[in-house]
Amino acid sequence: MKIRGAPLIGAAAAYGLALTAFYSKASKKEAFLKHIEDSARLLRRTRPTGANLFWAVDRILKKVHESSSSTVSALSGLVVSEAEKMAEEDVEINRKMGENGSKLIADGDTVLTHCNAGGLATVGYGTALGVLRAAWEQSKKIKVIVTETRPKLQGARLTAFELKRMGIPFTLITDSMVGYVMSKRLINKVIVGADRVVRDAVVNKIGTYSIAVLAHEHRLPFYVAAPLSTFDLERIAKDVVIEERNREEVTHFDSKKIAPKGTEALNPAFDITPMKYVTAVVCEKGVLAPEDVKRLAKAS
Repeated sequence: MKIRGAPLIGAAAAYGLALTAFYSKASKKEAFLKHIEDSARLLRRTRPTGANLFWAVDRILKKVHESSSSTVSALSGLVVSEAEKMAEEDVEINRKMGENGSKLIADGDTVLTHCNAGGLATVGYGTALGVLRAAWEQSKKIKVIVTETRPKLQGARLTAFELKRMGIPFTLITDSMVGYVMSKRLINKVIVGADRVVRDAVVNKIGTYSIAVLAHEHRLPFYVAAPLSTFDLERIAKDVVIEERNREEVTHFDSKKIAPKGTEALNPAFDITPMKYVTAVVCEKGVLAPEDVKRLAKAS
């Protein structure tokens, strides 16, 4: 959790390989490639759920293996420059997503968002929060409802911080208040980020599925903002491995025990929202309906 947010984790993985390349003591190409492959295997084992990590690692490995360069110094430079390029691309992609998604946000909207999908979860600008940021920069008078996002409180600690810094009005709620604010028509729509988009579902922070079902029940649009690097259209929901985290995150609060000794706890970090609850997915190419995602999957 020192690094979090699917796009930022992808960039960090790329820079992890760049560090490996930069500090490699290999003198021959074969030894260098083995060093990079070993680092790639280690990085892949760190976080099982988010797609961007694997996308970033695979992109750099492909670049290295397809290179005609034979010297270690040339290959090392290639890895470093590719990592830098990916970081720069992330910012521009997020800005484009923000521009595309801002068309879904009307002047006067109150939008609910879950977890943190802003600049702190990316190299810069943000995904779901980037959409709201773009709408605000277009002088749309919006308000945001922010879920606290238990158990790590990314909404309260990070999203609230980013919104305050941008000057966007927001109200913080507990996760269990979502149904209440929807029933009282206190919001117009929902937008969240994603850690993986598969053919039939969206994988995101735990609690997203519940919000999507409630939005569907209250006939509220439920949008997802995610770059194409988060798309994993070769897989379906049942293929996704959900990361389980330290159960003390549930039984403790700010390092203080809040449950009786010996309490069993469950702590999945993500959940899976079937595509039938998703109104549209915003990416750098535009706004995709679930049917568009299926067509992309067939074409890939």
